[in-house]
Parts: sequence; C-alpha cells; structure tokens
Amino acid sequence: MLSVARSSLALAAQMGFFSLNGFGLLVGALYNGRNPILYENNLHHKLGWAVTWAVLAQIIIGLLRCGTGENKTEEAHREERVAFMPAGREHMTGYQRLQPGSLASMHRYSHDSAHGTESNTTSSDCPREGKDEETPHIEDQAPDHDIPYEANRRLLNSVKLFRQLSRMSQLLPYQIRKLLSLYYDAVDILILIIGFVLILTGFVTYGGVFRHNNIFNGLAHSIKGGIFFWYGLLTLSRWMGCFASYGWAWNVRPSHRIVGARHAKVPSAEFVESFVIFLYGSTNVFLEHLAGWGDAWTAQDLEHVSISIMFFGGGLFGMLVESRKIRDLLNASLSQWDASGHQYSQKRRWAPPQTYSFSMNPFPALIILLLGLMMSSHHQHSTVSTMVHKQWGMLFVGFALARAVTYILIYLGPPSSYLPSRPPSEIVASFCLISGGLVFIASNKDTVAAMESHGLNAMFVFTVTMGLTAFLMAWEVIVLAIKGWAIGRRGLDCHAACRTLP
Repeated sequence: MLSVARSSLALAAQMGFFSLNGFGLLVGALYNGRNPILYENNLHHKLGWAVTWAVLAQIIIGLLRCGTGENKTEEAHREERVAFMPAGREHMTGYQRLQPGSLASMHRYSHDSAHGTESNTTSSDCPREGKDEETPHIEDQAPDHDIPYEANRRLLNSVKLFRQLSRMSQLLPYQIRKLLSLYYDAVDILILIIGFVLILTGFVTYGGVFRHNNIFNGLAHSIKGGIFFWYGLLTLSRWMGCFASYGWAWNVRPSHRIVGARHAKVPSAEFVESFVIFLYGSTNVFLEHLAGWGDAWTAQDLEHVSISIMFFGGGLFGMLVESRKIRDLLNASLSQWDASGHQYSQKRRWAPPQTYSFSMNPFPALIILLLGLMMSSHHQHSTVSTMVHKQWGMLFVGFALARAVTYILIYLGPPSSYLPSRPPSEIVASFCLISGGLVFIASNKDTVAAMESHGLNAMFVFTVTMGLTAFLMAWEVIVLAIKGWAIGRRGLDCHAACRTLP
C-alpha cells in the first residue's frame, strides 16, 4: 500500500520485505539440503523463485525511477484513476472554495471520493504563492518535482553505487522507462493474488495432498473457494470506501466532470458480480467432468453441471437487469407519449424514480443463496465432509441475507453523498464470504481425509477459520489505514515544499 500511495517509505519497505524473504529462502535451502524432497516437481518451489526474481526486478525498477529524478506528473495523473482513492472532508471543503467553473480544478479533485477519513493532497494540489487564487489551474499549482521521489533520490545519491545507477538510468529511452513503470505497477496489483497462490501451494506441498487424479478436486475447491475469499475482501474494501469513484462504495457515483470519462463508464458493482457469475457458469459447464474424464456420468456430475447452468443463466439475467438500454426498452411502452405538453405537476410523474440512481440487483446474492442451500445438503462420502460442506453453504446463505438487509437499507434511504455510506450489514456479508471461501477450500477430499485420519471433526476447521477471518478483516482495515496515513504524510511534505517555492 505504501507503493500504491507513492510514499517515500515504499522503497525502504520493499527492501525490508525482500530481506525477510531472502532469510526465508536461506532457511528453506538449508532444510532442503538436509531432507529428501517428498513432493517432486511441486509448483510452490518454482513459483516461489519466480516471484522472488519478480520482486527483485521491481525493487531495481524503483531504484531506477528514483535515480532518474524525472517529474512524476504523468504518474500522478494516472494515480487519479486508481480504484483505492481516499477522500478527505478537508479537501471537499477546499474544493468548494475553488471557483466551480474551472474544469481543471474539478478534475484535480477527482480522487476525493472515498474513505472520508484521511487527507489526500498531492503535489498538484499545492497552490503557488503569488498566483490568483480565484482562477487556479493545475499547471500553476504543480511544483517542479515530486516530493516522495525527491526524498528517495537524495538518500540514494549519498551512496556511490546508487549515484552510478542514477547516471545509467538517465540514459534509458523514454519508452523503456514507460515499460518498466508499467511492470512496476503490475507487480503492485498482482502481488497480493500471487502471494495468496503461494500460501495455498505451500500448504499443498507441506501436506503432500492433491496427487494424481485428486488434483482436479483440489484445484476446483481452491479456485472456487479462492474466488469467494477475494470476493469477501472486495466486499469489505467497498464498505471501507474503496472504488468510490466508480460508485461501488454504496455512494452516489461522481459525474464524469469530477472523476473523468473512463471512471464514469465503469459498470456498476452488481454488473461486475453478475459477469463473474456468468463467466464461471459458462466455463464450468465443460469442466465438471474432468476428474472422471472417459467414465460414465454420475448423478453428482449432473448436479454440478446444473449448478453451473444456474450460474450461467443467473449471471446473464443479472447483467440484463443492470443494462440501462434494456431498462429503456422495457419502459418504451410508456415513454412513447411525450410529456412536454403536460402541466408541471404531471411532468414530475414522468421523472425517473429515485431508485434509478442506484443499483439494487439482488440476483447475484440470490445465486449465492441457492448455492449455499444446495451445498449445505449436498451428499458426500463421509459425515465429516458433509458437515464441512454444510458449514460453508450456510455461510454463503448468511452473506445473501446480509446483502438483502443492505438493499433494504439502501431502498429506504438511497445514498445522497459521494462519500461511502458504509451499511453495517456489509461487514457481516464480507465476514461470511471470507470465512465461507476458506472453509470451501478446506472441504476438498484430501484435506477431509487427513482430518479423519488424525481424528479431527468438522468443528475444528470451522473454529480455526472464524478466528483467521476476524484477523484478516482487521488486517485489511489496518493496511488501508496505513495507505491513508502515507497519502496524508505525503500531502504534508507537499505543502512544506510548496511554501519554499519562489
């Protein structure tokens, strides 16, 4: 998050992480040298080395970016379009003091649309002394350097090796530096998912599971459970105010004049949920029989295919509900009469309902509710397996009920602010999704067999997962709070530097 916030502490944090990772690699190498390899050709070993080199490359690119000392105006412009955008009430007040007719000033504050807790001031927000405050422009407000990168550059220039690296980096063509920056940002985005995959493959390698034909069952539970796990983290981040510029944080979607045309064209969160459900159903129809390829279809295979068809049709219906074009076509029978000749009191009856301004599509939650009910009564080969499936099935039912409460609250009091409304029911919804996804992953055949061989019952998985989920939710809040602190810290540095400008 320090890197996403473009903090001067990001490079130091990355080096600290890489040092800790290097210590882990050393311990792992010593362990492998003294013990036989019990899981030949495991993915965890190969992927771990690939990620290590990828992170090392990102650190080197970070050093090069600091070494160039180039103005980061373009990167600051790109940061406005990042989904995780905290908004401060102080900045909303400051924005109101600006002349409302200035389109440039309106675009400058396009990132002020999320958490409502931390101040978020970049170098472009700093006014120059001596300028006309009634007609501010971005070009006049931006300082000649970027504060976080200048701090890192001064630190690195104190080391001779880094001074040489700085001279070399300045010789790189602009296109190469652009590609390196894209790679740096891609690692920032993908590192969380890659880390999740590494943790999963680490458990698989340590436990020695998912061998031979059981790999299909293990992959199915890991991928599907992982999707619901990340869906829960995304739901919690929406509650905290992330993606507010898209209107996903249970807030009013800002207009294109505030957030730009690209953000204004992003579909609703319910449309994205419906699309993921549709994509899952359309692809899994052909994958449910992989474990028994060449054998006769069983009743359980047909049940799984039926679930995929439900996802396929339900996701398609959800996307149609979210389509404004479909809504206009459904209203065509009434819209054909022109209301321009009617009196004012009658014209108001032709105005779009207030509910049109916010998406309330219960179908994604309904699909997950049905999935939970099906899985909670799904026949399994043992009692422990049946109980574990029932646990994550009922957790998905809990998510659907919590989301229904959210829609009731939104229907009774639609959002009226760009700031996130934070319905409390979404906390329950995210908890059910995160914990349900983790239990889903643990319900694979090999893990259940290992539990039975060690005399563990289904409640063991449930209690461990509940504790881990509560910790992960607290950790996500802390991480995003650190990001807000880093942005606020950068804003203070920016104001200090602006006061020293001539």
